[in-house]
Amino acid sequence: MKRSDLLPFALLLPLVGFVAVQATQSPRITAVTQAATLASDARSAARSVAAGSVEEHAPAPKLVEHAASAAPAEAPRDIGEIRRRLELGANGTYIGEILAERDSALARWTDRVDQPIRVWVGSGAGLPGWKDEFPEHVRAAFEEWSSLGIPVRFVFVPDSASADVHVSWIDHFDTPISGKTLWARDRNWWIVNGNITLALHHNGGEPLDDSAVKAIALHEVGHLLGLDHTADTANIMTARVRVRDLSEADRATMKLLYTLPPGSVK
Repeated sequence: MKRSDLLPFALLLPLVGFVAVQATQSPRITAVTQAATLASDARSAARSVAAGSVEEHAPAPKLVEHAASAAPAEAPRDIGEIRRRLELGANGTYIGEILAERDSALARWTDRVDQPIRVWVGSGAGLPGWKDEFPEHVRAAFEEWSSLGIPVRFVFVPDSASADVHVSWIDHFDTPISGKTLWARDRNWWIVNGNITLALHHNGGEPLDDSAVKAIALHEVGHLLGLDHTADTANIMTARVRVRDLSEADRATMKLLYTLPPGSVK
């Protein structure tokens, strides 16, 4: 082979090396979908609907846009210390159910006090059953979780393109759920962005009133922040939401989660 024939290969080698380095250094992004339905309680005449929840894991290229800015470098993990803190703080929480559901891993946002999470809340104007006060219920749900003292704040932005989190509305889901949250995490289990979709009607057609919209918003924001479902129906994070407010267990679990690093505790 002539020396001139080797020139294209020589030029190609640096490019191949660059691609290989990028592939090994880029954080892996995983999408998680969680959904819940709203069950009727003693104060509601709405018909009960079957519980529905799903969790899927798949690549989410659309959700990577704001992923890189806040996630810190991976630090050495003292699993023994993490377990000790879990054991000390677990009483009164359902953190164990979250660990069981996620194969002994926790997911959360980085501390976002100085750089609040940017939230865009869309409008459902034009959809049957829409009320102009619904977005305010959603904003109140975000602020209620933030008010627990966790190191996360939210700021509501008018431009969806600049948001880390998008909240949108549909008339109803084709499955028996009333809300759905999709969030993305990096390989270290830091949540990086997400989307929440809220329905105006149950799958069977019954409209959701103001308190129901607020309850489902509280549930979905809980997912967005890293909580999973719990079997105790006294909590807002049960898969079939029966209550309208955060329980003490909801509050305690969220507070504990945000004192711990994300990732596996195994």
